[in-house]
Amino acid sequence: MNLKIAVLKGDGIGPEIVDSALEVLQTIASKYGINYELKEGLIGGIAIDKTGNPLPEDTIETCKNSDAVFLGAVGGPKWDNLPTHQKPEKGLLGIRKALDLYANLRPAKVFDALIDSSPLKNEIVKGTDLMVVRELSADVYYGEPRGIKTLENGERYGFNTMSYKESEIKRVVKKAFEIAKIRRKKLTSVDKANVLEVSGLWRDIVNKEHKNYPDIELEHLYVDNCAMQLVNRPASFDTIVTGNIFGDILSDEAGVVQGSLGMLPSASLGDRYALYEPIHGSAPDIAGKGIANPIATILSLAMMFKYTFKRDDISQNIEDAVDMALLEGARTADIYRDAGFKVGTKEMTNVIIKNL
Repeated sequence: MNLKIAVLKGDGIGPEIVDSALEVLQTIASKYGINYELKEGLIGGIAIDKTGNPLPEDTIETCKNSDAVFLGAVGGPKWDNLPTHQKPEKGLLGIRKALDLYANLRPAKVFDALIDSSPLKNEIVKGTDLMVVRELSADVYYGEPRGIKTLENGERYGFNTMSYKESEIKRVVKKAFEIAKIRRKKLTSVDKANVLEVSGLWRDIVNKEHKNYPDIELEHLYVDNCAMQLVNRPASFDTIVTGNIFGDILSDEAGVVQGSLGMLPSASLGDRYALYEPIHGSAPDIAGKGIANPIATILSLAMMFKYTFKRDDISQNIEDAVDMALLEGARTADIYRDAGFKVGTKEMTNVIIKNL
């Protein structure tokens, strides 16, 4: 097995957590006899500092010439005052668009060892294991027209456009049904069809696609109701599919229910390319201190083996090693309470590697 992986470490804690995951990859490669080639590229603030562009063209080419892309995090206060089109986050949006990554997978699983980390009662969150499938290439983040104008009376007017093509909805919905099929065969579609025409189209397409998956239980929820139910009954969800902006919000909510954003991986999939990254930000306030939680990034590596390289055995091996590390009591600062022992980034990585 020969793997070509593009590595984009990015900003803040990005280099630290990516290096941790690459140590896990090295151990996995040795255990399973895998050959791999890494090629680094610039994205985000570091790319701005070195090239003036948050997403240089050679980074895009590096990604397109790889089997998968592995990303750390982008952004930080250093670049907050730049024009919107030049900010680090534009690099992230740009690579998603350039690779046509339209389905963002964000799992949220409550580990038994960390059940007390959730702000919700144990009996509510116990058994929570859900997957948010978020459409990633359209909606208000990309819709046109957009901007800020000044009206005749001098008042400023900001506007963004929520829009979806039928084909954009259909492909992510189909992907969600396929994921639900290999999970627990339940799909919750989230929209705002009572007030938004875009959501009316969304719901219609979901219902039509459901006919191709009669064995999947389908549930429709308005986004505000779904936000409430994620708190009331998180363990009842299996796979959730929704649009870009709703998915952005709901997946972060699911992360809080789970206990810490530092635990949540993600995969962004297209028909040809795939990108894997933790869902948390660059955390510049703790960058370089050696205390960042590498688990979300390591679990993103597990997702890479599952969805790109089709090695469920390796993916499960990594997940089990993380679970064992937590059961042994290893805790980075973000998930440390009173139980267990506090460790830094390298120590947590070493405990996980030991359990591989």
